[in-house]
Amino acid sequence: MSESIYVGVDLGGTAIKVGICDQEGKLLLTHEGPTEAAKGVEAVIDNIVQYVRDIVEKSPYSWDQLVGVGAGVAGFTNVREGIIIQAPNLGFSDVPMRALLEERLGKPVKIDNDANVAALGEAWSGAGRGLENCVCYTLGTGVGGGVILDGKIYQGSGGMAGEVGHITVVPDLEAIQCGCGKKGCLETVSSATGIIRMAKDAVERGDRTTLSTVEVMNAKEVFDAAKAGDEVALRIVNRAAFYLGKSMAAVAAVLNPEVFIVGGGVAYAGDILFNEVREVFAKFTPEPLQRGVSILPAILGNKAGIVGAAGLHLRS
Repeated sequence: MSESIYVGVDLGGTAIKVGICDQEGKLLLTHEGPTEAAKGVEAVIDNIVQYVRDIVEKSPYSWDQLVGVGAGVAGFTNVREGIIIQAPNLGFSDVPMRALLEERLGKPVKIDNDANVAALGEAWSGAGRGLENCVCYTLGTGVGGGVILDGKIYQGSGGMAGEVGHITVVPDLEAIQCGCGKKGCLETVSSATGIIRMAKDAVERGDRTTLSTVEVMNAKEVFDAAKAGDEVALRIVNRAAFYLGKSMAAVAAVLNPEVFIVGGGVAYAGDILFNEVREVFAKFTPEPLQRGVSILPAILGNKAGIVGAAGLHLRS
């Protein structure tokens, strides 16, 4: 075989996922193993090296066909220097990850944060396949994001581009403080955490809602109640969708992407969320900036990080 392959590493606090991709972004093989972050940096690096070597050895490809390894990390990264500045869930601080891996693997290595590589994965071979300009939102515990311009990750001057969750969209009188220290961030209303908070507030106020019977509140319960016609739950979902669509209108005015891709657990809500987001986006976006723009759910799920990390050598 003369085909080139790329290995992507999704480095999480509890598990390391690795996968082999071809030049078109097709995921060919995956493997997962424990991170063992409590054992320290060297143990985590050892595990990454072992998992990368193991997956190539178990594949029909040779080590010589491996062009490079990419890694996505949840934390602050210095992409240019290949250093993990801070990754709280790993206990990493100023770790020269690229240098450590290149020394052990003998292959070129690139790193980036997890939101950027997930965005790249969706743009390369997911919902944005074939498109060059995409903005990705990840709606989970918080709201993350990534920007793909001309087919490549846009980093910004300090590597912090794509922090869509911290766009200020909520008016002062309605705003609460975000974990970042600011008030009015998108993350406070459109994340799973924000949706759960609004639901609990409604129950505590005594609003008439089926959510008052829920023992353990989560975003899915809120969306299910909204789909069943619960007016309070529907109001919460519409509020989350309203500010999400409003933030996209602001982003569209600056970047004019071809597609907004929405992933993360909240995105599984489906049409009840997406229809409202599209309506709000159309309301707040000038007509010329709406033309040809799609708002789509992500399709790669938890594999987006692996695919995007592998694509760092081709699309960054």
